[in-house]
Amino acid sequence: MGNNTRNIGLIGENIAVNYLLDNGYKILDRNFRVKAGEIDIVAQICQTIVFVEVKSRTSNRYGLPYESVNYKKQQKIIRVAQNYINFKRLINYEYRFDIIEVYLNADRKINHIQNAFWT
Repeated sequence: MGNNTRNIGLIGENIAVNYLLDNGYKILDRNFRVKAGEIDIVAQICQTIVFVEVKSRTSNRYGLPYESVNYKKQQKIIRVAQNYINFKRLINYEYRFDIIEVYLNADRKINHIQNAFWT
């Protein structure tokens, strides 16, 4: 991953974190990594733990952001989430997988897709 792509991703994640905070979420972790992979943001709202994949784009040249979260990527996120739940001993919670699309063009649009996929 090039520096520009990494910077776009970091900017998008920061925007997503601020969006979540503004909407009543508590941020539990960012960039949680295990051997199986990484989750961009782990947040909580009420009794729900939300695993968030952030996809940032400066254009739609390569498709819509959510389209890059294919089945294989979803399965990887689910495995990392299972590791997180076990590691943090999170019981008695609901769990959800969201995608936040961040458009870094002039519009600076955010699209929050709740329950984007399931286990």
